[in-house]
Amino acid sequence: MPEKSRTPSRSPRSSRSPRSKPLLIGAGVAVAALLLGVASYAGTKPDGAEPDAGSAAKVENEQGVYPELRKLARRDAADKLAQGRADAPVVLIEYADFKCSFCGKFARDTEPELVKKYVEDGTLRIEWRNYPIFGAESEAAARASWAAGQQGRFWQFHRAAYAEGAKEKGFGADRLKALAAEAGVPDTARFVRDAEGAAAKAAVKKDQEEAYKLGATSTPSFLVNGRPIAGAQPREVFTQAVEQAAREAKGAGK
Repeated sequence: MPEKSRTPSRSPRSSRSPRSKPLLIGAGVAVAALLLGVASYAGTKPDGAEPDAGSAAKVENEQGVYPELRKLARRDAADKLAQGRADAPVVLIEYADFKCSFCGKFARDTEPELVKKYVEDGTLRIEWRNYPIFGAESEAAARASWAAGQQGRFWQFHRAAYAEGAKEKGFGADRLKALAAEAGVPDTARFVRDAEGAAAKAAVKKDQEEAYKLGATSTPSFLVNGRPIAGAQPREVFTQAVEQAAREAKGAGK
């Protein structure tokens, strides 16, 4: 049985197929009421559903870069939940949940290659957004990841939490402390205090609200320089998006 959202009055869900089509942005969505605009993501395809030639053409024609979404890149050099140069020409924003199976698939199968190929040469910056949608343990894992980040160990925690089989062990308090130890977080007592503190809750809420404003309907959801992508797509989808965004940035003189 697929995982379902436990977020009240919202309908985000885990992307159930790595072949889910890219997210679409509604062309007629009003943007004046919000600082960065409101964009509406269409849902991903059901399991086993393949787009026909006509719908594939529609995706290709409607897909693009949205300036109000590109502005969501924070580019904060002090952001402990990001990796890569703050002035990198391409920013990939990921909205994800530690209990999301396909977020784990992306973390294990695709992200390390993107880091090796693009982050290390200065082309790409990856910014993480906590988007817990599967209840209390999702929220706890999100706050714990932020707490690990305060001691410079977010990405190590991220790797441990997304390791094969990690999700099945749950994210209770003892398990989160074990993951922190595995990630090399030096001060466990501080980790626990930070994870339970107001700052962690506020940081997670900020990321959640950003995703809600976008109307993100699934995890993982991504923005690549304002170009939306839904689901744990094949690696080639991300490499093509990054390379296209890099070309566009170079052409724009960034």
